[in-house]
Amino acid sequence: MTLIMFLHISMGTIAVLAGAAALFVRKGSRVHRGIGNVFFVTMMIMAAAGIYLAVVLPMAISVLVGVFTIYLVVTSWMAVRQKDEAVNLLHYVALVAALGVAAGGVFFGLEAQNSPDGLKDGLPAFPHYFFGGLALLAASGDAVMIARRGISGKLRVARHLWRMCFAYFIAAGSLFTGPGATAFPKAIRDTGILSAPEPIILLVMLFWVIRVLATKWYEGKPV
Repeated sequence: MTLIMFLHISMGTIAVLAGAAALFVRKGSRVHRGIGNVFFVTMMIMAAAGIYLAVVLPMAISVLVGVFTIYLVVTSWMAVRQKDEAVNLLHYVALVAALGVAAGGVFFGLEAQNSPDGLKDGLPAFPHYFFGGLALLAASGDAVMIARRGISGKLRVARHLWRMCFAYFIAAGSLFTGPGATAFPKAIRDTGILSAPEPIILLVMLFWVIRVLATKWYEGKPV
């Protein structure tokens, strides 16, 4: 096992554990912020190592997913740095990155669609289009925020929540149903239990976003 592979696997495992803890501790507490910092650092290392491995393989969609993961983690972290998120140069860089992932998703999706076997690096067009579409959706949110010259209140917290949770969803998917699944015994893989974390994460994300936007829970919270 190479050092890069070790970093990708070990940091990804720590990130998944930290993400699970962050979902259940009191939001805005010192413990939550500390766990969030661990999640941020490990996710960045995991994604960067994953991009390197994907370039070496090569595996185009893994490059896109790695860049998109870093984008989600960074923009989510930026959303909680201050109570009123003012626009700065990094927001424009993030917007360009998201648009680049969207364009890459379309480009590689078309490559797969037009190839003799309908595949790109062994995958059909849909996954490329899927992540490209998600990146375009995220970029549209960035564009609106930039046009409004910032974001605050419930919208800022919701931005943090969905982006961090979706980055967590990607990391969990890589571990439990992606390449990382081979680390689990075949008996466990055959039960189908490794498919459970991903929908649970999405449901928890939906719960918190709705709670923030549709209730008064956020008022007075130190998030």
